[in-house]
Amino acid sequence: MRVLVVDDEVPLADLVAKGLTRQDMAVDVAYRGDTADELLSVNDYDVVVLDRDVPGLHGDEVARRLAARGSLTRILMLTAATTLTDRVNGLELGADDYLSKPFEYPELVARVRALGRRCVAPVAPVLERAGLVLDTNRRMVTRDGRPLDLTSKELGVLETLLRADGRVVSAEELLEKVWDMNIDPFTAAVRVTMSKLRKKLGEPDPIRTVPGQGYAL
Repeated sequence: MRVLVVDDEVPLADLVAKGLTRQDMAVDVAYRGDTADELLSVNDYDVVVLDRDVPGLHGDEVARRLAARGSLTRILMLTAATTLTDRVNGLELGADDYLSKPFEYPELVARVRALGRRCVAPVAPVLERAGLVLDTNRRMVTRDGRPLDLTSKELGVLETLLRADGRVVSAEELLEKVWDMNIDPFTAAVRVTMSKLRKKLGEPDPIRTVPGQGYAL
């Protein structure tokens, strides 16, 4: 899942981003509304955690523009405004959910995950292919009953391949879905992660390399 956190309270934004990253999400951060609008126009995010009162471009306008583009990105509006009118107004702007500050972190994670599930076609919580079984809720992987100890990036790559259901997935798509915007597009991160993942999966290698196109399970 790829998430954009938008908040001008830098310590809070960085803390939320760090916490979501630990939940195996690829997270970008924007401290201004205009920066967020630019990122949302060029990147495909599953969820944006959006503070309403941000400088540069108000969060309400960020939400309006995102809705006007017909984006599938889900909006979790995060704000200190707590009245019923504030909540109703936020939802009418195009937000999918609303969370008031201060908030409990486990609730934030649960809401982000719930919204992320709504931005894609429904899939089973357990993904299976080629003897591989991934429990997306518990983030656990086995192959032929053998548990595998994968890093968050390895797990993200494997999940993307499993969700593709045999379709070839390009390195660019893997970078988009598993890494954040700080990754160098010319990096060898995908190739290195793929190599380590293959070693952990063992023989026979379930991942097929399609020259010039990408990878498939």
